[in-house]
Amino acid sequence: MTERRPYARTGLHALKARVKVRGLQAIDQRTAAAQALLGWRRDLVEDLGGEAAVSAQQMALVEAAVRTRLYVDALDAWILEHGSLVNARRRSLHPVVRERQQLVDSLARLLQALGLERRKKPPLDLMSYLRGRYPAPPEENQAGAGPAASEPPSADP
Repeated sequence: MTERRPYARTGLHALKARVKVRGLQAIDQRTAAAQALLGWRRDLVEDLGGEAAVSAQQMALVEAAVRTRLYVDALDAWILEHGSLVNARRRSLHPVVRERQQLVDSLARLLQALGLERRKKPPLDLMSYLRGRYPAPPEENQAGAGPAASEPPSADP
């Protein structure tokens, strides 16, 4: 006779292993959940001042925060489909609820380390702004215009 497992299969450990090996590409990018997660990552980087303003250390914290949020979302989905937060036999919370709370605390610490205020992108210098606002006109074809078009008019009568 097989013995009943003392734990619930949430799939969290398998998800962590896949993400550890392949990064966020381990999740199916076509799903709405994955797109929302990647959108949150984009928003987080934008709130930090944009891709150019984020340091390597901040980017490492952003990646850790995104992975942690992925794990929290996976546990939330499991908890919601499981139905009950309480183990009726033991009259206590399921261990997965405690693990989820630890992950949420870790996510809060990561976000606190990144800073909770929105940062503005550094302003463009004047030349960059003008190049973006008024692109250079295409070069005119001066081959058939003759010397009059390329040389200033002469003062000889």
